Amino acid sequence: MNTYLGEKGLNKTWQNDFPKSVKCHKCEENARIMFVAIEEERKDPKDFICAMHENMKDEKYWVHDAMACAVYLCEKCFEPNAIINQA
Repeated sequence: MNTYLGEKGLNKTWQNDFPKSVKCHKCEENARIMFVAIEEERKDPKDFICAMHENMKDEKYWVHDAMACAVYLCEKCFEPNAIINQA
């Protein structure tokens, strides 16, 4: 997994670019980008997050492929927020 600090990681995604900030899910104030982590290459497929749990097992969802995750921090309440997408 590769990690990119701040805005340098906004385009490190499997789908559309991540936004610079999001509305905090706790207090609804502004949460700014901290980092993006993306699963790009692995020698062993078991090293991907999607291999940790079965998707749709007992009606519980899990990622089905390599993922990217943007993590944000609220500038008011300090709550972490995250967005993920999949390859």
